[in-house]
Amino acid sequence: MKLHHRVWVVWAVGLAAYLVGVMHRTSFGVAGLDAAARFTAGPEALSGFVVLQLLVYASLQIPVGVLLDRFGARRLVVAGAFTMAAGQLMLALATDLPLAILARVLVGAGDALTFISVLSVVTAWFPARRVPLMTQLTGLIGQLGQVLSAVPLALLLHGSGWTAAFASAAGLGVAVALAALAVVRNRPPGAPAPPPAASLREVVDGLVSSWREPGTRLGLWTHMGTQFSGTVFALLWGVPYLVVGQGLSSAAASAMLALLVGVGIVAGPLFGEFTARHPLRRSWLVLAVIGTTAVMWTVVLAVPPPAPRWLLVLLVCVLALGGPASMVGFDYARTFNPGHRQGAAVGIVNVGGFFASLVVSLAVGVVLGQIGPDGGYSPDAFRGAWMVQYVIWGLALVGVLGARRRARRKLAVDGVVVPPLRELLAARRRAR
Repeated sequence: MKLHHRVWVVWAVGLAAYLVGVMHRTSFGVAGLDAAARFTAGPEALSGFVVLQLLVYASLQIPVGVLLDRFGARRLVVAGAFTMAAGQLMLALATDLPLAILARVLVGAGDALTFISVLSVVTAWFPARRVPLMTQLTGLIGQLGQVLSAVPLALLLHGSGWTAAFASAAGLGVAVALAALAVVRNRPPGAPAPPPAASLREVVDGLVSSWREPGTRLGLWTHMGTQFSGTVFALLWGVPYLVVGQGLSSAAASAMLALLVGVGIVAGPLFGEFTARHPLRRSWLVLAVIGTTAVMWTVVLAVPPPAPRWLLVLLVCVLALGGPASMVGFDYARTFNPGHRQGAAVGIVNVGGFFASLVVSLAVGVVLGQIGPDGGYSPDAFRGAWMVQYVIWGLALVGVLGARRRARRKLAVDGVVVPPLRELLAARRRAR
């Protein structure tokens, strides 16, 4: 097979592994109300499923980055796919809460191994100029996994039942694991071999150096501020909110999740091209997405429920921008760190959004349990619960602005001066 063709085959299989991983990750979002009935779980216990899954995912990001630099992407993608499949099979058979929670822990662990490993494949197999766009395409096409959970998995769940739905998901996971084992390779033929595995001391030094790099921290705050709202919506609380809080049917709520993915796929290449063309203006895209998301939620929460359908559609469209915008964080990690520590840097960045997601998921469940009727769901309880997001947005905005200032100072030392946007716009007006 010619190298040009092989690049796309390797990428497609890695992408398939990530896509199915996203299906595993988000499968609980469409099954939340069914899980509450199956395991007799209230809002706080239900949020515990996803919080623990995200806690495992976020806490493993830095170790996985280190493992990626040491063992390569292929082994981690295969191990992640098998681990998630085992978790879904366990969930299919679970009839009590402890076993179900353990199943979601396995899903979180396998999920942690997958995404940054697939990004490593993209970086190794594609030219540097195309990496931002291919990163966006990988992240956004991978989000079609949400459609797999929102449509076919939901149909199986409500048709054939819990066990059949999650056992089928496990079978699909095994299939992509075998495909990755057969096809994915860490680098193209003829590419330079990676340096020898680092010692423990070198690993620690690499992590410290990655964290001290202001571009890495800028990536972390970027990922945190843009990603969490849509993730919490898709992973757990979106369907219950739309059904109970806004009066939509289960089918309409699932369609909203599909819309979330579709809009993100359209926005992703546009964001990727902007990032490639204007690398010194990436932060303005990030700030715009954070601000627009916060404003959109403010409008929706200010309207007494049920909100007009068009307004909910607009909310979902805005939430869909968070995924593509969060990919900018990985671009910061790539461009501000040398190749030998990019796995660690990407792992640090990936902690941001998922740590915020687990905090908000837990906080929403706690608020619902405290102010909902009999510890349950109600439109007013959901309005109060979603307010917890503003704390994370504020923290992320402060972090982005501070890290951007330090990153620009470092660029200036290296001879790259980023002029203020107003000066750039004024210069363009004069040029006309």
